[in-house]
Amino acid sequence: MRDELHLLNCLHEDLIEAGCDEAGRGPLAGPVFAAAVILPKDFHHPLLNDSKKMTEKARELLRPIIEKEALSWAVEEVSAEEIDTINILNASITGMQRAVRRLSVKPEFLLIDGNRFKPFDGYAYQCVVKGDAKFASIAAASVLAKTYRDEYMRKLAQEYPQYGWERNMGYPTKEHVEAIIEHGYTPHHRKSFHLKQLEPTLF
Repeated sequence: MRDELHLLNCLHEDLIEAGCDEAGRGPLAGPVFAAAVILPKDFHHPLLNDSKKMTEKARELLRPIIEKEALSWAVEEVSAEEIDTINILNASITGMQRAVRRLSVKPEFLLIDGNRFKPFDGYAYQCVVKGDAKFASIAAASVLAKTYRDEYMRKLAQEYPQYGWERNMGYPTKEHVEAIIEHGYTPHHRKSFHLKQLEPTLF
């Protein structure tokens, strides 16, 4: 049985729900991207799943479908500089809050991927651990956040080709770490995310 058959369409049948997720908490470079998505209650697509379990091709195929079929969707980014200022957890929460505020349809309830969130604007919400593998709206948000971040990092890689961001998306791969040792950090690196072995090369 496909994993997508286990995705729930909603938690509350009678409420307008927005699923929220982020992408890019672990990389050494680039923003974190967050998305909020309100899907029709009957939305279904056989490819939809936790974005981390999907192929890049499947995510790219689904993105325009989600954008077309969603009742409302929004994607926000939080820069590396802001991540360093407020920390990555707060940056992820802030990004999701900003995405919710940009929705053209006001949700009545938020489904949040993970176990941490902060109240804002009077929204009722529920955190769902591994929610992107449980609820369709969170899975859809994970697809948008991931594809928008990957697109951003591929563009950034053209400006800084030596770091291989089009392949590692800023995560601390061997390739990326070796490039930092050789070339140093860029303005897009998160100063609060440096690795101990790289301390001699710091900013």
